[in-house]
Amino acid sequence: MGSEGPPSVTFHITGFKKFHGVSDNPTETIVSNLEEYLKRNGTPKGVTIGSCTILETAGQGGRAPLYQTLQSAVNKENEQSSYSKVILLHFGVNSGATKFAIEHQAVNEATFRCPDEMGWKPQRVPIIPADGAISKARKTSLPVEEMTKSLAKMGYDVITSDDAGRFVCNYVYYHSLWFAEQNGIKSVFVHVPLFQTIDEDTQMRFAASLLEVLASSY
Repeated sequence: MGSEGPPSVTFHITGFKKFHGVSDNPTETIVSNLEEYLKRNGTPKGVTIGSCTILETAGQGGRAPLYQTLQSAVNKENEQSSYSKVILLHFGVNSGATKFAIEHQAVNEATFRCPDEMGWKPQRVPIIPADGAISKARKTSLPVEEMTKSLAKMGYDVITSDDAGRFVCNYVYYHSLWFAEQNGIKSVFVHVPLFQTIDEDTQMRFAASLLEVLASSY
């Protein structure tokens, strides 16, 4: 077999449904439409879409479907090749943001400012109790600073962030980082603004550019 360069990176991507204060979640639109967008506009080199999933905006109550998504990413790759490159890419919305934010880390603390969509409102609860105290942080192994610089050069308003909050976004990211470490894959979380702040077309272009940068950063 001849080689055509490095193997592509397979992405398993999630977004969220509506939640308190955000009736129209842009990440649901981005993730639902991403595969079709790439078909129309061209999939970046080195990128394979493994799955696109929309999660309920729920912590404890949404954990089972989250893990089904995470586990299916590993199962699919094991069927194909034990040497595949896999990235778990999670999108969440920050309704007060004016820029995209690539999150360095998640913290082992669930302190929800309002109940999630299944009515859970934890306060200072460890996300994975066996993983340590609520002060424990897990960091992505992807080069967040370099990725942010590359995306900024492409013209996007993007920053790095060390604080994914303590709501469902941080909850999902912490589980994903833990799972990624256990399974030898990578995970990253990206916060996006509302479409009223950065329009849908720009956000779709950003998502495609993000895939390209992530694939080259692996």
